[in-house]
Amino acid sequence: MSAPTARISHIALDDRNLPPPTPEIEQERKVAMFDLLENNSFALPQRDDRTVPEGPYHVGLAIKDKRLVFDINTEDAEKAAEFHLSLSPFRQVVKDYWAICESYFDAVKNMPPSQIETIDMARRGIHNEGARVLQERLEGKAEIDKDTSRRLFTLICVLHFGG
Repeated sequence: MSAPTARISHIALDDRNLPPPTPEIEQERKVAMFDLLENNSFALPQRDDRTVPEGPYHVGLAIKDKRLVFDINTEDAEKAAEFHLSLSPFRQVVKDYWAICESYFDAVKNMPPSQIETIDMARRGIHNEGARVLQERLEGKAEIDKDTSRRLFTLICVLHFGG
């Protein structure tokens, strides 16, 4: 049985110009990338009369000129799409997400489980909001499910943290 084609098979972050991540951010990145590659849904919709190359896709994420860039190729290195999204709609939710993550990382070290759980619930809520914003911004460009959106949002946060 062949692998589904509406998915990401490789993800790369262009973080060359970013400061080195903290251990917590590096862990968030590793988990998001692993989970994303294990299970995701990513398809490029038909646009006009152009043929859309089938996946699976290799996706590159970068921040260039204050824009989020998705560079999408097929596994055979054929250019499938590229789109640039304004970072403005993400700024506040990314800022909120990192603030709550810092609280969570601190809480794990020295708070009781009930307080950690409360902070984690708030973190998940902000994360879901970021994933929703990403799905809206990708509308008409890429079709992704909620879990894929959540994992991509985490990776955007990792890029945004340094940018």
